[in-house]
Amino acid sequence: MATIRPFSGLRFSESAGPLDTLTAPPYDVISPEMREELASKSSHNTVLMTLPEQNKDDRNKYVKYARSAQRLQEWRTDGTLQLEDEPCLYRYTQVFEVPDTGEVCTRTKLIALIKVEPYANNVVLPHERTFPKHKEDRMRVLEATQSHLECIFGLFEDDDKSLHSALASAPGDEAGAVTTDDGIQHKLEKITDEAAVAGIVDGMAEKKVWIADGHHRYETALSYREAKGEQDGIIPEDFMMMALCSISDPGLVLLPTHRILKRMPISGEELKAKMSEHFEVADCPNGELMGRIVSVEEGGGRAFGVALPGGQGFTAATNDIAALAAQSDIEGGDSLKKLDVSVLHGFIFSRIVTLTGHDFFGYTRSEEEAVESVESGAPAAFLMNPPTVDNMRQAAAAGDFMPQKSTYYYPKLLSGLVMWSHKDF
Repeated sequence: MATIRPFSGLRFSESAGPLDTLTAPPYDVISPEMREELASKSSHNTVLMTLPEQNKDDRNKYVKYARSAQRLQEWRTDGTLQLEDEPCLYRYTQVFEVPDTGEVCTRTKLIALIKVEPYANNVVLPHERTFPKHKEDRMRVLEATQSHLECIFGLFEDDDKSLHSALASAPGDEAGAVTTDDGIQHKLEKITDEAAVAGIVDGMAEKKVWIADGHHRYETALSYREAKGEQDGIIPEDFMMMALCSISDPGLVLLPTHRILKRMPISGEELKAKMSEHFEVADCPNGELMGRIVSVEEGGGRAFGVALPGGQGFTAATNDIAALAAQSDIEGGDSLKKLDVSVLHGFIFSRIVTLTGHDFFGYTRSEEEAVESVESGAPAAFLMNPPTVDNMRQAAAAGDFMPQKSTYYYPKLLSGLVMWSHKDF
């Protein structure tokens, strides 16, 4: 099963400046405007490595990746980044409020090196498909820096919570703490106690890992290793950095990802009429859609909210999701086809709206943004309840792939707390 090991991480030194000016969200959620804002906070902000800038006078599109490598080396040389004195595991906790509900949660993760395994080995499992373009970008960063600058996020089964408890109770020394602008408290601690480290490493050896967030980076690391071919013994490329969380962690929170249509070949009234042939449709003010579909799910049904221009949308509910799944264009097993997101893509979009692919809609986690979009020109927005962790686990175990951006684990991991270079293996 999963092979993990402690490592000597690279962390920002005190001389680099306040940690809140050095850290950043993961590369794939940073807009160009956000990148500029982060880069303006400090000349050492981690975004300068994870998302290097493209200059107008660059000879080619690959020059920017050399900047990542140059900065990494310079920051090591001038003491901006310091290497850990000894290998260790890291405990990473996030304390946060759940959007909309205000519930305060704590999520605890183990940061360690994990051996990259082909999916066929049934050790590390995916649940979403990836885009080649995004993997090429991450490959260029990895090739240039020979480092993992950010963690990806993985989950492991832990029904009795024994490994979660072992991680939470292990003695640790604080290695960094920061509260980000969104109010989320991030804390990193080093675990060096030999007995604690051995117990956690041995415990993970019995586990499978499901990729929660970071499929592109995992597959990039796997391709990078495969390019090395057969080697004698263990090499740095056998491993990557991952933050691992127990599926039983009470702070594991999934948020919905709504779809905003950019175009629609039918009118809102036609959409409503066609959906009424398969769903129980009820008029509803756009601002009340999310509350209504949450109530339907709590009552054992399934429902979508459709926001339309003019402030009035509708809910579409069903108690026979199997009938719709049977008509879905989604490829995969029965459990995958019954997911809300699969019904949306494989039935509603494909059969009713008559659009397929990914270019006719955008994504948002914000109910408010979805509702406001239809007053700013979008023809419709579809609001959904989030999938469950078990939905993701079942899809991965069956070898199925959920549609893109089906899951959004909140909050995102913070980049810049710790990094790992192959040269420090």
